[in-house]
Amino acid sequence: MEKFFSYPKEEGLHIGYLISRPRIQVNVSVNGFRRHVAIIAQTGAGKSYTVGVLLEELLRKGATIVVIDPHADYVFLSRDRDGRRIEEYADRIIVFRNPNSTGRYRDDEIDNLRSLTFKFADLDPGEVADIVGVSQSYTRIRKAFKNAIEDLRSSEAFKNLYDPQRLINKLNELDKEGANGDANYSGAVNYAMRLLRIRVFGDRTTPIEEILKPFQASILDLSGLNDASQDYIVERILSKIVELRIRNEFPWPVFVFVEEAHRFVPREGGTRSFEIIRTIATEGRKFGVFLTLVTQRPGRINEDILSQCNSQIILRITNPNDQGAVQRASEQLGESLMRDLPGLNVGEAIIVGELTRVPVM
Repeated sequence: MEKFFSYPKEEGLHIGYLISRPRIQVNVSVNGFRRHVAIIAQTGAGKSYTVGVLLEELLRKGATIVVIDPHADYVFLSRDRDGRRIEEYADRIIVFRNPNSTGRYRDDEIDNLRSLTFKFADLDPGEVADIVGVSQSYTRIRKAFKNAIEDLRSSEAFKNLYDPQRLINKLNELDKEGANGDANYSGAVNYAMRLLRIRVFGDRTTPIEEILKPFQASILDLSGLNDASQDYIVERILSKIVELRIRNEFPWPVFVFVEEAHRFVPREGGTRSFEIIRTIATEGRKFGVFLTLVTQRPGRINEDILSQCNSQIILRITNPNDQGAVQRASEQLGESLMRDLPGLNVGEAIIVGELTRVPVM
């Protein structure tokens, strides 16, 4: 039975034991993660623990991992249940946090903590306009950003040191001077005020080479940041990862775990990170970026993106809307398995798709 339900140790990830035969170990296929995976459960069903087990198993196989962690659920991945460091791979788990974060845990509680910031003065005018949502057709507003940033960069006082507030001050200053009448400075100010909600900017940009290292798990602790800031970080980091893989500047495959995925790829779209996550979901396999979406609200996630996940690990779900979303996304989840979902206990799951030879509980 173990040979039937489980992959050999060298190509498997140990996830648990058969519900009906607790002595039978189940290893899911590591190659199943070279497609996309969804981990779905209602709150309290064991979702985060399941992800933690898989992260540990992937680390043992030498994977390169980036985890989007909005609630600091994985910042203690380097320690066991008793709080002891796991010497096997503790030094390969790095936690990145923005200084503006009012996270769940103090800095001195977390191992291997690094700063995650972005230098605002490194952004070119077009990037700034894109961040705040200025349409390409609003040429006068875009020109206002261009003129203001060029002025700041030519100033000996600010040059490479200005922040969003300094840019807003410069736009107001140029507006009062009536400079360059073909630029809409007052309109640009209205857009630029949105930058103040994105509280992730610092005096340096954390190099992507620190976050994306071979055989390392990088936990992006976004706890305590507002939605706009979290969304900006996810879009920025994932875009850079995809760019490096397309150019083959990072030669190893990358496994990306997105916790609270319904917040970044909601059913109706509208987030900054939506397009890059959709790109990874639809094309990521071609350039070696493999996605695992983790959510407790599958009914709120974009169905097209969820349907790109070839495997599902489904823990207890009782909400009928969420059950329907899961069934629509999975070709292998039949009526009988659907009926079992509400009755699963904490830590019990149904696994279907490329991860297993047959559906397994």
